[in-house]
Amino acid sequence: MRLIFAFLLLLASCSPQSDPPSPEPSSSEGTFESNNPYLVVLGIAQDGGAPQAGSHTDVRWNDPSNAHFATSLGLVDPETGKRWLFEATPDFKQQWYALDTRAGLREERVPDGIFLTHAHIGHYTGLMFLGHESVGAQGVPVYVWPKMATFLTDNGPWSQLVKYKNIEIETLGPDTVVELSDSLNVRSFLVPHRQEFSEVAGFIVQGPNRKVGFIPDIDSWEEWDSTGIGLDRFLESVDVAFLDATFFANGEIPGRDMSSFPHPFISHTMERLARASEETKSKVIFIHLNHTNPALQMDSEANLVIKKAGFRVARPGDEIEL
Repeated sequence: MRLIFAFLLLLASCSPQSDPPSPEPSSSEGTFESNNPYLVVLGIAQDGGAPQAGSHTDVRWNDPSNAHFATSLGLVDPETGKRWLFEATPDFKQQWYALDTRAGLREERVPDGIFLTHAHIGHYTGLMFLGHESVGAQGVPVYVWPKMATFLTDNGPWSQLVKYKNIEIETLGPDTVVELSDSLNVRSFLVPHRQEFSEVAGFIVQGPNRKVGFIPDIDSWEEWDSTGIGLDRFLESVDVAFLDATFFANGEIPGRDMSSFPHPFISHTMERLARASEETKSKVIFIHLNHTNPALQMDSEANLVIKKAGFRVARPGDEIEL
């Protein structure tokens, strides 16, 4: 691990030491000068959050300020007062509250829609809070690809949400563009990742001025390259990109060879983009960090390496105006 850090520090030293150029996430709590829609980061951790169940020695149990919810983004449109969630995590109720608070919403009403990437536990299980054991929602649009739609419809307890019309399944496809307003839309695309129960999707959110991509899970950039899309073309098409950062580097989990883990290491993504322009690097925001990932700590050596190389790590509360 020390050798990896040393190499990456050397790599980073070839880049300018100043902060990456805008657009920067903001902590302005929605107080942009314009009334444009914006995204807010509601969680940055891998599916199990941090600390994870069973990790009794994790110091975050005694320091809640360093704990992290599972990865989720919120989308707010100040013009219409509507807001949407990307992912329904196990931390759904706290993230829903945080989104409404950030949006300045005073009335109690359900989200205007939820976009799901796939059927791994950190990405859809929060739907349970929409059921009659909790809020008893009615007709919340849930945007998914066909296999995910079948998974929710045919398997309990999720099928009960469909049966009782707590949620309304909206099926996505390769040409689907979800128009949320005249100047705000979302489209999705498939990415290669473990598909035990569903497809795995990424999203592009387009506002009046910016496009933001969201890929919290992917097996490898090289496998995606083989589909004819790939990371380079993706970064050309967006202004900001939230990318899978589950693990920082091999050796992060003691005693395990992580080379076959189905996620691109942050170290690999940075190496792959080492020759990219500073503008391209500044688009990348790492998200979906495992509880073992040293980059979860803002003052860690890993975070220093990432920043010096021209990239960023998502932080709860970050906002990006669209």
